[in-house]
Amino acid sequence: MKNIFQLIHCFIFAMLITQGTVKAQPLIKVKKKDIRADVQMVTDAGTFIIRLSDSTPAHRDNFIKLIKSKFYEGIAFHRVISGFMIQAGDEKSRENADSTKFLKDYTLPAEFRTSLYHKKGVIAAARWGDDINPQKNSSGVQFYIVQGRIHNDFTLDSTETHRLKGRKLPHAHREVYKKTGGSPHLDQNYTIFGELLSGYDVLDKIAQTPTSGKAGGDKPLATIRITQTSMVKRKSS
Repeated sequence: MKNIFQLIHCFIFAMLITQGTVKAQPLIKVKKKDIRADVQMVTDAGTFIIRLSDSTPAHRDNFIKLIKSKFYEGIAFHRVISGFMIQAGDEKSRENADSTKFLKDYTLPAEFRTSLYHKKGVIAAARWGDDINPQKNSSGVQFYIVQGRIHNDFTLDSTETHRLKGRKLPHAHREVYKKTGGSPHLDQNYTIFGELLSGYDVLDKIAQTPTSGKAGGDKPLATIRITQTSMVKRKSS
């Protein structure tokens, strides 16, 4: 349990978000057809198809703008913790990164929704820790995809008591955490804005890549980049 809390602490306080920068969001319009589309994100390890949430419209539209502007193309997954999450969005992770051309980070107000929770495969916004960001505002560009781990009633009860300050997890959410896994300690603390429709094998592959470990910032030893992004038509179910 001690190791788990160490990972949590590391995650919260190592978002690698640039301080003191100006707000700068891509000047791209979000069209109705974009909202009805999905995101395709091709990486060196395979392809994700992401369904964005209409419950968090500010984060949804912001992500669409970044995808359409090709912001993420060339950016690497700079932080990976197996059994927890994979993180990307840091412009310094580009090959031959030129800081004079950085978009610069900006923040978005939190959009917490009780219907959205950190099950395996959700995509959410990284942020600064509570000590300097009590409003829990999101990074405008950095995101993570949850791998998490399988839980049982004991670990979920412990999470409710120690991490969620007594707040109870809905029964339906507990059952998902016990069946497919996730990271329940993050619920209602980080804004979720979508989830994977496909690419769970890619998520596991990236999460299992060897890293530098906590002392080295959990940086993958082999670079895994996002190579192509686009909005794609939703497949009929």
